[in-house]
Amino acid sequence: MLGERAYGAVGDIPLSVDVDIVDIFRRSEEVVPVVAAAVKRPGLRAVWMQEGVINKEAARIAEEAGVLVVMDRCILKEHARLIGE
Repeated sequence: MLGERAYGAVGDIPLSVDVDIVDIFRRSEEVVPVVAAAVKRPGLRAVWMQEGVINKEAARIAEEAGVLVVMDRCILKEHARLIGE
């Protein structure tokens, strides 16, 4: 996405790769294990759940780890909105 490599699972990302944001394209009921794995990565700044993806337990896990949470929003649409396209 946006010229960056994407991985199918957080566990597939080498530890040598810095992760700022985990963008989740999964059903809402499948999000908790993704977020639980993501918050273990050093330097993670945000967990983004795409449109239609809402999981309050996953949000709580991320927030307790000090990670910003966005739910039910399309990252591409938000990017376009913010840059005025």
